[in-house]
Amino acid sequence: MNFTLTEDQAMIQDMAKKFAQSELAPVADKLDKEGDRALFLTNLKQLAELGFMGLNIDETYGGANAGTIVFSLAVTEIARACASTAVTMSVTNMVAEVIQAIASEEQKSYYLPKLCSGEYAAGGFCLTESTAGSDPSNMKTTAVLEGDEWVLNGAKQYITSAEFAGVFVVWAVTDSSLPKGKGISCFLVEKDAPGLSISKAEHKMGQHASSTNEVLFDNCRVPKNALMGELNQGFKIAVGELAGGRIGIGSLALGVGLAAMDYARTYITEREQFGQPLSNFQGLQWMMADAFTDLEAARLLLMNAADKKAKGLPFSKEASMAKLFASEKANKACYTALQLLGGAGYIKEYPLERYARDVRITSIYEGTSEIQRVIIARELLREIV
Repeated sequence: MNFTLTEDQAMIQDMAKKFAQSELAPVADKLDKEGDRALFLTNLKQLAELGFMGLNIDETYGGANAGTIVFSLAVTEIARACASTAVTMSVTNMVAEVIQAIASEEQKSYYLPKLCSGEYAAGGFCLTESTAGSDPSNMKTTAVLEGDEWVLNGAKQYITSAEFAGVFVVWAVTDSSLPKGKGISCFLVEKDAPGLSISKAEHKMGQHASSTNEVLFDNCRVPKNALMGELNQGFKIAVGELAGGRIGIGSLALGVGLAAMDYARTYITEREQFGQPLSNFQGLQWMMADAFTDLEAARLLLMNAADKKAKGLPFSKEASMAKLFASEKANKACYTALQLLGGAGYIKEYPLERYARDVRITSIYEGTSEIQRVIIARELLREIV
């Protein structure tokens, strides 16, 4: 495998890095503490204008057509500055990819340009429910065809960017007589659809600028042609797209972990104890060496999964391995970085406290670490049959 980036890949990565450093890093603390929605939306619009909301979408629909590897690289760079912005970018790209993969030409032509251009600030991925988190096949939301309309009833939980999403990809049971997971279909629901409402944002531990809401469907009516893909075939679509989403969240975790360790690395060269810089002490050097080694291994796992996806090869196991390893090691790296700062790491004046809060969710959303291990083990056992 050639690990050298192409000229285009390196250029887009550099563009993401410069935007993150110039526009996002200076306001990340403000967004975390104050939740300035107008500022957050301005940043999302700028990202869209740079092509980062449709990185793997065909140029015909306004996308960048840059590929999965670039998507991973870009999410990492954005997350190094602001995890809240990175998760919104990652999920919006995932929504766009679902639409590109299974929607009708009419649906693609209508929705993809709006997502890619920033006309829609974000896209919503409505899968999780109170009884259907790690087991999405257990969802209770239903969709019943009445004449020329589908009527949706139910509730989706923990939906990223729901407050400012222009369109939602929604999964619902369309045939309860079929075995669990077999009678689920996928719909495109616009934000102003009658019967759709969005609850107030959850008060989260981290990633404060990114809204997370419950989306409610109370006799929500959408046109018959809102069905996306084949009837009753939605569950396998969800499973496939979650695998791709795990590359995004793993990349986000990597970015936060790198930001934390970069800050700590600089800090220990400047702070002195016992008459010399902290960086002279071997114990701290080894902590730093282990953390950066783990993060580099995470990067390589992510690149491997992204490369397989880009080539159209099976990548579910690789994506789960990358997401598991990256999220767990990024969590560890943030705590290592905080430890390297000592008492200063616990003070909100320094960014380590925010990094530690922001990174914690990465080992939970888009499939917990425990679920990733289940998937990896299942795939490994299939290989010997």
